[in-house]
Amino acid sequence: MDPADVEDNLREVQTLLAQQKRVEGLVHRQDMPRHDLVENLVHKQHLAALRDKLAQFPAAIVARILEALPQDESLLVWELVARERGDEILDELSDAVRETLAATQPLQRKPVVLNAFELDNGRLRQVPISSKTELAATTPIWVDLIAPSKAERAWVKEIFGLALPDTDDISDLEESARFYIEDNGEVHLHSAFLLDKEDESRNVAVAFMLHRNILFSVRDEELPVFRLQRLRARIQPGYVSDGKDVLLDLYAADVEYSADALEEVYAGLEAVGRKVLSTDVTDAEAASILADIAREEDLNGRIRRNVLDTRRALSFLMRGRLLAANQHEDARQILRDIDSLDGHTAFIFNKINFLMDATVGFININQNKIIKIFSVASVGLLPPTLIASVYGMNFRAMPELDWSFGYPFSIALMVVSVAVPFAYFRRKGWLR
Repeated sequence: MDPADVEDNLREVQTLLAQQKRVEGLVHRQDMPRHDLVENLVHKQHLAALRDKLAQFPAAIVARILEALPQDESLLVWELVARERGDEILDELSDAVRETLAATQPLQRKPVVLNAFELDNGRLRQVPISSKTELAATTPIWVDLIAPSKAERAWVKEIFGLALPDTDDISDLEESARFYIEDNGEVHLHSAFLLDKEDESRNVAVAFMLHRNILFSVRDEELPVFRLQRLRARIQPGYVSDGKDVLLDLYAADVEYSADALEEVYAGLEAVGRKVLSTDVTDAEAASILADIAREEDLNGRIRRNVLDTRRALSFLMRGRLLAANQHEDARQILRDIDSLDGHTAFIFNKINFLMDATVGFININQNKIIKIFSVASVGLLPPTLIASVYGMNFRAMPELDWSFGYPFSIALMVVSVAVPFAYFRRKGWLR
């Protein structure tokens, strides 16, 4: 954040506040009909202008403005932004200013989406966390956070000594910086997990940290793979024993989820194939088929990227000798499952190319039919054009010039010259 930008934005807000005070003071001293109504209207107009200006600033800049303004002006600005953006702005404020502003207007803060998982008789027991005290009272092997706030990340740092990344920074890392080990032994992995919905499919970035044999996971939204892992670990005793087991099982569940998504791609392409291999495909149907193929191709590409990312993460864990012997074998089995998926994604890619070529071929056939009509028409009209040209010559050697049936005869001759070639073409089957 550039300090110069903060200064410029602060100056704009101070200018608007000064204008508000000056104009409202002038209106307040005026003696006019319906004075209170006019004064209230002017006040609302200035507040609306200030609110629109603040909406253009990031939360960090608004926080710096609140810290720089006098208390009365700071409280006024805080009232304008607290309802929509108060939670994220509080995370950017200093402790003293945060306590002052939070006390003036209680916020409906978003529910804490933080879960700790403890081992209980060989099963995972989920402990929802809503305060730092509750988190400190747990002995987890897995701490899962969904879009954590700055305060929630501070809980983890204070209790476990681990600095969690902001979810906005997870997907911004370079490829070479996504898997690494800190000097203190912390293991960091940034992976992509598939999210396949009816209306869209995308890869969601997830950050994993292994610290003191505890797995920490941070992401922006809930994922089916994590729900499946929690269900399995709760109902199956001995399913996991430490954070690394949880991490490997998450990757294994992600591969299974990708395989299920591939089956959906198969089913979608089979439906598309039945349309493509029908006897006749119109241009409108072809456009719809191409859209369906594009969606399946996009999902297939995301699956390939997803399993590639999982393969890289597992290879990193194996090369770093971070796994026990049984965990190493589990990782090798996951890699074998990924290898089997590679063949399926390659087959689907080839099938998509075939269906795409077939659909484009039908479009070309439909276009050729249109061109064929014009070609036949132009060829069929050549004889009457020739006859009309000959009869249009003006010289006396042609007896039809003095013949009363000359025009009807020429028209009939042109009709016959058109009908005879078309009848011949139809008999040969060239007009089908």
